[in-house]
This record gives sequence, structure tokens and C-alpha cells, in this order.
Amino acid sequence: MIENRITETCSRADFGRLAAKIASAYVRYNNVPASELPNLIESTADALINLLEPDDPIALASSKIPPAQIRGSITPEALISFEDGKGYKTLKRHLTAVGLTPETYRAKWGLPTDYPMVAPAYGIKRSAIAKSLMHNRYGREKAAL
Repeated sequence: MIENRITETCSRADFGRLAAKIASAYVRYNNVPASELPNLIESTADALINLLEPDDPIALASSKIPPAQIRGSITPEALISFEDGKGYKTLKRHLTAVGLTPETYRAKWGLPTDYPMVAPAYGIKRSAIAKSLMHNRYGREKAAL
């Protein structure tokens, strides 16, 4: 709503004037060659205009992934990442490396909230290891009594 009021009252020339003020404040404290001033003002104005444009990459990306492709990304041995197309046993470490959380990854690609972060076979294997460790731990405690 605020964005609509701003775009209604501000023209491209207004953004240019605002960009010039921002650039002059920047130049006041930073050494910028005179030949770079037009580029600085232009890039600042473009940045201001882009702030108001509805550019929602999450919505754009989510519309690209059909449900069949989402189902196909889950294989028994690996989960296929939509970020780079590679298979991973667990996506969480990969997502951390690219600066995403599981929630933002799901939102970005339009995945359901129950989309797994661990490949099914790997989850079963890890569960069996955890159960055997717990069995061994409690088995030793009973023998010590």
C-alpha cells in the first residue's frame, strides 16, 4: 500500500533527484572519480526504482516447479536439489552452504511443508544406527545392575 502511494507521487525524475542526493552524501565521505559520478547516480536511481517494483523471486520460482518434478526429486538414495540439480543424502548442509534454511528453500521453490530434507534410505539407515546405539547403551546399564 505504501509502495503504491510512493509510485503515484514520485516520478522517475524524483527518483533521479533522490539518487543525486544519496550519491552526493556518499561522495562527501568517499573518494569517487568525477568520471564515475553519472554511473553512481544512475545505479543509485535504478536501485531505488527496483525497491518498489514487485520482484518476488519466490513466487516466480515456485510457479516453475510442477508437482511431478517435485515428486521426482525424491529418490530412495538421494534428494535432488533444485538449486544445482545434484543429489544429496541430506539437503540441510547443502542449503546452509548456499545461504538458505529448509523453510526458505521450501518457500523459494514452492515445495510442500512436509518436503523431506533427508533421503528416505539414508533416514532409515541413520534411524537403525541410532536404535542400535540406544539398545547397546541400555543393554550395558541393565548388565551393570
